[in-house]
Amino acid sequence: MSSPEVDAVIIGSGPAGSTAADVLTAAGWSVVVLEKGRNHLLSLDAPYVPLGHVSNDEIKFMRRHFLGPDPFLEPRTYRRHDTDGDRLFSGDVNNLPSTVGGGGFHADGKLPRFRAVDFKTHSELGPIDGADVADWPFEYDEMEPYYTEAENLVGVAGKAGANPFAEWRSGEYPMPPGADMYGAVLTTEAAERLGYHPYAAPTGVNSVPYDGRPACNNCGFCAFYGCPIEAKGDPVAPLRRALRTGRCDVRPESYVTEILLDATGKRARGVRYLDTNMTPQEVSADVVVLAGGAFESPRLLLRCGVGNSSGLVGRYLMFHFQTLVVASFPFRLHAHKGRAVTHLHDDHMIPDDDSRAFAREHDLPYFRAGIVEHGGAGFPILESVHLPPGEWHSKLMLESPMRDRLLAFTVQGEDVPQITNRIDLDPKIKDVYGEAAGRATYNLHPHELVASKYYAPKLEEVMRAAGAEWTIVAHSPPIEGEGAAGALGEASASKHIMGTLRMGTDPTTSVVDPMQRLWDVPNVVCTDSSVFPTSTGYGPTLTLVALAIRACRDLANLPPLRSDRSSTA
Repeated sequence: MSSPEVDAVIIGSGPAGSTAADVLTAAGWSVVVLEKGRNHLLSLDAPYVPLGHVSNDEIKFMRRHFLGPDPFLEPRTYRRHDTDGDRLFSGDVNNLPSTVGGGGFHADGKLPRFRAVDFKTHSELGPIDGADVADWPFEYDEMEPYYTEAENLVGVAGKAGANPFAEWRSGEYPMPPGADMYGAVLTTEAAERLGYHPYAAPTGVNSVPYDGRPACNNCGFCAFYGCPIEAKGDPVAPLRRALRTGRCDVRPESYVTEILLDATGKRARGVRYLDTNMTPQEVSADVVVLAGGAFESPRLLLRCGVGNSSGLVGRYLMFHFQTLVVASFPFRLHAHKGRAVTHLHDDHMIPDDDSRAFAREHDLPYFRAGIVEHGGAGFPILESVHLPPGEWHSKLMLESPMRDRLLAFTVQGEDVPQITNRIDLDPKIKDVYGEAAGRATYNLHPHELVASKYYAPKLEEVMRAAGAEWTIVAHSPPIEGEGAAGALGEASASKHIMGTLRMGTDPTTSVVDPMQRLWDVPNVVCTDSSVFPTSTGYGPTLTLVALAIRACRDLANLPPLRSDRSSTA
């Protein structure tokens, strides 16, 4: 039997894949990282400098699919119910960048930790009819040192103790918070007057020079854009470290078509992929790390028929149900400058007597919302396409009724897991590589709708207290029955995708074990947010990075990380 080419082949180069590459190469492993998108992140030759492809160009990033994928070449399809037929539409369905760096390339870098209750929702809060609320197979205390390692790896700016609802932590953040957005100062002061608890958002954006990268210059092109000066640490920091070991080979424009199994069918021996010339290639490896994201990872397993003895591959899809409270102010806010989000508050995630009473009135035992992001509006091109043509266009662009006078609260509302929400393969639509497109079947549970109905008016009240003249409420995805597709499209626009390869302790009710290995093929390890049993109301990135560190340290036979709670910050 021939020796494998490398110790591990990693499918995907986003936060999950770059973290896996960093941990494994630091442990002496050789790895190949296969990324289906192009490389705009950094040179793959020493000294691994920025390529200079990134610019503050709204058309390039937002209109021309610079970071990919092009939804015409790599479509996804969407429907709410099986009764909708094969699909409602084909195109962009919560697409994340398809490029070296993946979803971490475009993110504005909000990196909060989950709380202890988020790992034990079923035990501590109880079940919800029509949902499959589940405990995670470990608790926050076990995750705390991995969170700390993840924050140091990426570089997170924040302030310990600023969020009164946050869980204990073993130390201060690596960097202090960055500059405050002017609009967020207004909404923070108003929220505090109304009894809420806003705080400086922990972000993977340098507030001071860190890890050889400069501090953020607050240019404003943060969310949905790459950082021209590399002030964002995720995923450039771990990927560059992996490359510097000399044990990491990153191959862009490499589309994985199949996970190859040995004769027993119980062990992976590598992967097959199409290279930049569409020529089939193979990489043999001792371990396959699946890090394509919670949409593409189950799609690959379903295409090649791997890992689905439970029938749950692709099931329990969660997106985060976004409620957007938009407000117009009678003065300029300059909300397009600085980091996209500088403040959050968690209050609506904490069930209290009033919210429980409202839940009971709507036949629910409880509900939880999500982090509330205090943010601004968009950029000139986005504003221009929503203004009327002719003489008024120029006048209104100068006045800027949207870009410079709007603030928004975006709530990353917790989705409860439902087995009917899923990723599978579209029976007719194919991508440019000839493979079946991934199809999302996704509809909301009353939990999400009731939660939004409860807290949206409260957030409008905060905006009015901050000086807003008027407010409106929108949702993503739009609520069924309220008309056509909303301003952000018919499918979710959250960019948070979770849950499709559920982690658990029972192979009949989960896809991966507590160390994120496929029950059916234990040398295939998933390090992305597919493994989340629940979505919580927090962004998934820091947690998936912490999980990737934990899973890959276990792969490399490194001892578990431990925290000293007696030295908490």
